[in-house]
Amino acid sequence: MNADQDTAEVAVRLSIALSRLRSRLREEAGMTTTGLTISQLALLKRLMESGPATAASLAAVEHVSQQAIAQSVATLKAGELVRTERDPSDGRKVLISPTSAGRRLCETLLATREAWLVRAIESVVRPAERAALQTGIELLERLAAADPETA
Repeated sequence: MNADQDTAEVAVRLSIALSRLRSRLREEAGMTTTGLTISQLALLKRLMESGPATAASLAAVEHVSQQAIAQSVATLKAGELVRTERDPSDGRKVLISPTSAGRRLCETLLATREAWLVRAIESVVRPAERAALQTGIELLERLAAADPETA
């Protein structure tokens, strides 16, 4: 097996592992009962952390199309989890922000998910493996931010 095959195999295993972990986190947080997608929850979380934003700026930071943002916002708005209003500094733009119901839901789901993940790490990852987990997290963060075309 050559290096390209090894890298391809690692890429497939990583993709499967991440997909399974995302599904498990979603299940453990109770997200399946909300009807929200991971992307919608991520959008809601980003709005809570960064404040009101335009669809264009959200699309850029979430690495998705403006159409995907528009669909997520429509769902979140229908559920009264976000609201939209004209940007006071530029009336042509629309700002999206979480409602109090959106904040409460997101905080509850994230706390439940985090509590499960803490318990899972404590029960599965031995103390001697914690540094390796930290290194793995750093690598995943770098991969998430990667732009191989410009590297």
